[in-house]
Amino acid sequence: MTDTSIVPAEQRAQFAQQGYTVLHQFYDPKTEVAPIHEGIRVIMEQICRKYDVAAPTGTPHEAMTLAYPALIAKNRAWGGEVYDAVKQIPAFMRLVTCLRNDDVFRALRENSVPGIAAGGYGMRIDNPGEEKFRAHWHQEFPSQLRSLDGIVFWTPLLPLTADMGPVEIAEGSHAEGVVPVYEDDKGVGASGAYALHLDREQERLAKYKIVAPLTTPGDLVLMDFLTLHQGGHNKSKTPRWTIQFRYFNFADEVGTRIGWRGSFAAGTKFADILPELVAKRGEAA
Repeated sequence: MTDTSIVPAEQRAQFAQQGYTVLHQFYDPKTEVAPIHEGIRVIMEQICRKYDVAAPTGTPHEAMTLAYPALIAKNRAWGGEVYDAVKQIPAFMRLVTCLRNDDVFRALRENSVPGIAAGGYGMRIDNPGEEKFRAHWHQEFPSQLRSLDGIVFWTPLLPLTADMGPVEIAEGSHAEGVVPVYEDDKGVGASGAYALHLDREQERLAKYKIVAPLTTPGDLVLMDFLTLHQGGHNKSKTPRWTIQFRYFNFADEVGTRIGWRGSFAAGTKFADILPELVAKRGEAA
């Protein structure tokens, strides 16, 4: 039998009813998060040296909050190099594959067989005032697929304040089921998952209470694949560094039917696998 004690009963009930929950200090800041911080620092130090960017990288905090903005101020494309590099830090991969993540999934999904969504793990670096790459209101399933029964694991790398734009969650919205989506770059050149928009978005969101948990490194936010959420607007002067990865259920009926195939990160459009998720453009609002 599954040992559900890793997720307290109160959090299990919240997840079932509201589509999300928060496990405070689930990861150890010193042994699990600090090595990721140091990995980021080393990468930032090397990239700044490579491009001759004079910025402090003596501490992880300096590297993330001072060196990274200095780097992209000279060339925004260099930020993409950082984005690709940091997801390959061994300490980050150890966090993604931590055995306790399996236990959390099983505690929240009875009789499940956990899987890690390939291409569904990484770090987000959301810069102040930058809208092109901000994650707008969405459900995880259309952009990830794998299985209908999935969970997003979300944890910050810096302490989050309200003006940094913590993840916004529509409480209980997972009960809506799968929401059809349409594609639109919204005039900012968005593509792939960034260009997906919910059918009748504002009408749907108006039904739910929106919450934005403030978290610190070590805290873990868990969200159902069908919970409506978005990245908040970063109105601070500091980049928002966060980790996201997704677990899915090999035992899920829909996942089994589609062969646990992925969507955009796997080089496939969800519309080619589950065309019923596509909203007719005239219906979208």
